[in-house]
Amino acid sequence: MKPLAMSDASPDPCLLIIWHSRTGASAAMAQAAAHGAGRGALLVNAADAVPEMLLAADGYIFCCPENLASMSGLMKEMFDRAYYPVLGQVEGRPYATLIAAGSDGEGAQRQIDRIATGWRLRRVADPLIVGFSAQTPEAILAPKQVPEAALQQCRDLGAALAEGLRLGVF
Repeated sequence: MKPLAMSDASPDPCLLIIWHSRTGASAAMAQAAAHGAGRGALLVNAADAVPEMLLAADGYIFCCPENLASMSGLMKEMFDRAYYPVLGQVEGRPYATLIAAGSDGEGAQRQIDRIATGWRLRRVADPLIVGFSAQTPEAILAPKQVPEAALQQCRDLGAALAEGLRLGVF
């Protein structure tokens, strides 16, 4: 998946959407949020995200699967790389989360919220957790098809955050 980059001519604030996916669900959810956000979205795989991107962004959507009741390892590694270089420089910026879950998604959600609390980010939307009820090894590892209704919620979330940033609400 190629990143959607902001146009140099765009006066729009930057909504940074950092994602990681193993089965395609989180990738589809992040892509939907980016499409909803439009030209101000910057869609970046967690493996490619660097602290400078977080510092340059005006708001964030963090999107990942829940693996073993935790956020995915690559998303955690992104936070590990960025935490201290960003600490003290992003207070008050808005964020939201998208979680693809085999069961409840709450473990991954709690981990991201704890990190966001340390950065003093401001949650501006309820967590969006899409459950896939994957409980067997085969179901957990299988490629996922995100229901259209859930993708629409992701598009709506991206649009709402982008519009809030444009209007200066956040």
